[in-house]
Amino acid sequence: MSHKHLKEAFISNLNGTSLLEISLGLSLAPLCLLSRGLLLILYYLHYGKPLSSRTYSLLLDFLVLVSPLVFCCTVLSPILFFMPTIIAAFCAGVFSKIQSQRKHETRVPFRQIVKEFQETYLDPEYIPAITVFRVYVNVLTSISILAVDFPQYPRRYAKAETYGTGVMDFGVGAFIFGNALVCPEVRQKPCVTQPKFSNLTRQFFSTWPLFFLGVGRLLSVKSVEYHEHTSEYGVHWNFFFTLAIVRLAASLLLAIFPKHNSWIVAVSLAVLYQLILNTTSLKMFILQGNNGRDTRVGFLNANREGLLSLFGYLAIYMASVQVGLCLLKVRNSVRGWIEAVCFMLLTVVVLFLCLHVAQAYVDPVSRRMANLSYCIWVIAHCLTFFICFVVTDLTLVFTKLLVKGSSVPCCWNIVKPPGTSKKHETQAVPIAGEGKLLHTCLISAINKNQLLFFLLANVMTGAVNILIDTIHCKAVFTLCILHLYMFFNCLIMYILHAKNLVLKFW
Repeated sequence: MSHKHLKEAFISNLNGTSLLEISLGLSLAPLCLLSRGLLLILYYLHYGKPLSSRTYSLLLDFLVLVSPLVFCCTVLSPILFFMPTIIAAFCAGVFSKIQSQRKHETRVPFRQIVKEFQETYLDPEYIPAITVFRVYVNVLTSISILAVDFPQYPRRYAKAETYGTGVMDFGVGAFIFGNALVCPEVRQKPCVTQPKFSNLTRQFFSTWPLFFLGVGRLLSVKSVEYHEHTSEYGVHWNFFFTLAIVRLAASLLLAIFPKHNSWIVAVSLAVLYQLILNTTSLKMFILQGNNGRDTRVGFLNANREGLLSLFGYLAIYMASVQVGLCLLKVRNSVRGWIEAVCFMLLTVVVLFLCLHVAQAYVDPVSRRMANLSYCIWVIAHCLTFFICFVVTDLTLVFTKLLVKGSSVPCCWNIVKPPGTSKKHETQAVPIAGEGKLLHTCLISAINKNQLLFFLLANVMTGAVNILIDTIHCKAVFTLCILHLYMFFNCLIMYILHAKNLVLKFW
């Protein structure tokens, strides 16, 4: 077997992992974010000033926000079930330290603190959880696309061949979800009236780089005979094409149907597509081609997975637009966001019940087909992931109320003090730009150039695979390569952010 075929076999014929393991894995990123925030608040409490060194900020962000994820998806994966508890215990210890070190004059009854927390006003124009969600999906994807080629990355985390729930299967759907949360139709203010197809025109011009990148990836992969997992998208298709087509098709649907009813379009698409899969020969065509022998002759046969899964990804996108519209409703108080979290939790419970029914009586989860079960699973887990980030932000807001003047980048900006009494009014001091860009923050840096970060990760992944025999690497060497790869990607974004450069010309 050639080296190319050996690598293809290494990432093929896999069955995924359990929903519980994926849920536990997704809790790590919010816990890492909470750890970073609490450490910054503790630093302020100890030194009386925020961490201002860009070098130290980058190192802290990388070591706390990125490095634990690299370890947990490789050498620490056998004890993954214990890692959330360990990180949560660390956060609890740091919070306890903050509570014990607070100045005596700032101490108020706990009941009073809780009351002030519920009445705290937040910046309604900025929802940090959306930014962090999108950035972390990008970061986790970047780690996985290289780590999957090393033996230390568990095979159960890689993309499942036909049915199953792998971590990387979720990542593809989460990318679609994250894009829909900030699409023009969601960000457009209700009072602004625009021509019906203006967003479609805007999306047409904004997606050409994705088509360009898709063609570039296709040509580069074929020219160097890079290993491919054909049943992932097909012979010529790739995720850049999927993302571009889904965005254009969604804008067309949103120009025809009211955007506030996008969930109806999503349900209709997913259910109709599943009915066609179950009542016609379409499912067998996707899995085995039109001759039943996995033929790849002809464009449709060659790219059947990528082309036909568009219907499922489009349903995820439309459902995510509905989520984005709900999130952007003005909730300028902590109490309002607590109510929103409760509603989202109820939605997640309903979705997981629907997933159980769909898997038992309709079809198991299949990323390859992007069937109904896959759509429900992606939306349910994305909402769970997002809820964790909202809870993290609210916890940091509460901690900032305990330490007057403290700040955490990419966290909610407190825009109005609780105002319960003059004595305690200064407990929440508004800090200009606190939630957006007080420090040079790694999350803000990646957010500013997300497409470039993803492209750079793909290029670096290809370079590493060409230069190194990844399949036979030892654990220590694997960890060194993955950390250098991620640090280089993050450093480039950090430098661009520090110079206020956005490499976007479309």
